[in-house]
Amino acid sequence: MPAAPPELTVRPLTGAQELDIFRRLSYVLDHELADDIHSGRRRPEWMWVALRGERVVARIAWWSPDGKVPLLLDFFDLDDTLPEPERGEVGLRLLETASAAVVPAGGRRPEYGRYVPPDWREDPVARDVVEARIRVMERTGARILVERLRLEWRAGTPVPADSGRLRFRPVAGREDLLALMTPVMEGTLDAHGRQDLASGLSPRQAAEKHYDEELAGYTTPREWWRIAELPDGEPVGFVIPARNSYNPVIAYIGVLPARRGHGYIDDLLTEGTRVLAGQDGVERIRAATDLGNVPMAKSFERLGYVNFERAFDMVWD
Repeated sequence: MPAAPPELTVRPLTGAQELDIFRRLSYVLDHELADDIHSGRRRPEWMWVALRGERVVARIAWWSPDGKVPLLLDFFDLDDTLPEPERGEVGLRLLETASAAVVPAGGRRPEYGRYVPPDWREDPVARDVVEARIRVMERTGARILVERLRLEWRAGTPVPADSGRLRFRPVAGREDLLALMTPVMEGTLDAHGRQDLASGLSPRQAAEKHYDEELAGYTTPREWWRIAELPDGEPVGFVIPARNSYNPVIAYIGVLPARRGHGYIDDLLTEGTRVLAGQDGVERIRAATDLGNVPMAKSFERLGYVNFERAFDMVWD
């Protein structure tokens, strides 16, 4: 008669010295872990493993830009050699135990995000991996908010010349940008923006939330940020080129509702790409857009951005 499997142990890492234990399962962000811990974006007590003896059968970790409060659940991996329902039960126990310890009491669970292959639905192995994680999250009440395209401009890809249709100027300050972000929120195709509006925020409040929680955190020069105007000075939209902790990025791009349908999105994306590509040593520029935002996706394609990956985000209401 075969021996019973060892009991499941669920615990956080005791310190950075246990990072090799955490890496016994793999994910595309593994190469960022050491620097994230060193810089304080990730804390060992936010990094948990489920073990049977010495074997890691699941792991989970949260991230934040400053290490104060967990903002994003971005690691959730299972040993995919385990049969079902054992794989799901192990994942569920880890998720619930670690969440109870990491998420502040009474606080909302941070959003869960995962990067997946661009063809994950067509690849049976990749689909099994993705759907196993989704099932565990759904058992705790999570739902898929959005699936996104992850895009990349690569050094050597031509950047079109300025069409001359628009004038670009730097953003003068917070209020200068918020005056344009507010109308862009109306009728937005962005799932996160729509969620903010559905929660009861006004377009102005949703714009302020986006600015304060994301854009204000970029430390790269504000002179990179651009507002686009017609030759008579009437605003058209804006683009926010920046650099996060990992890559140069097109952080945000928007066209005013009254100016949509004229192809100005290409002019804005070209300007943002030109700003970043002109910086020293830039090998790639990253961006993302919701799968349902077809006009934005087509603009990235026209500018030579490659869809190298997808991502999905899950939330707890």
